[in-house]
Amino acid sequence: MKKLMLAAILITGFGMSAQNASFGIKGGLNYGATGDYETFSDVSGDFTSSFEKGEDKTGFHAGLFAQFELLGIFIQPELMYTELNTEYSAFDYKLSKIDAPVLVGINILGPLNIKAGPSFQYILDNKIKGSDLKIEDVEKDITVGYQLGAGLDLGRLGFDVRHEGSFQDNFAEGGNIAEDSGFTIDSRPSQWILSVSYAL
Repeated sequence: MKKLMLAAILITGFGMSAQNASFGIKGGLNYGATGDYETFSDVSGDFTSSFEKGEDKTGFHAGLFAQFELLGIFIQPELMYTELNTEYSAFDYKLSKIDAPVLVGINILGPLNIKAGPSFQYILDNKIKGSDLKIEDVEKDITVGYQLGAGLDLGRLGFDVRHEGSFQDNFAEGGNIAEDSGFTIDSRPSQWILSVSYAL
């Protein structure tokens, strides 16, 4: 009997989730930077290194989302294409990636909600602009960070503000063999994300 009751509860829950499911498109701007830029050289046995933080710049994102709600709590998976730009003293660093956040949220007051969860990042391309320096692929294609923020739902239209951070570093290497020098850039971003969504 207990197993039957549990099965009935699960079936009811999934049914309610399906009835409260929505899907849509979203896009917007992101403002932030990737991690530290470290340079190092070994000239005549004299090893030196230095660190530089990147300057925040504006990028963009666009993609799809789904939302499954039950008793005021919702799960919101997304699939987003993101371009992020960071300015360092010697060049600009451009990163394009696929973001797949899976957020858990709760409606707290009327149309207002809060949400947080892991964000999976898959690097599509990274490159340096405005310099002859060459950069290699990032160390890991897929890394995990987090997103947290708040949203406002007005009918089919939604507005989001979030912060994204990282749990781990993910370095890309480059350098100049002739000058016995090199560098690394941490590709994981710290950024603010502003989005507008539309439920279909």
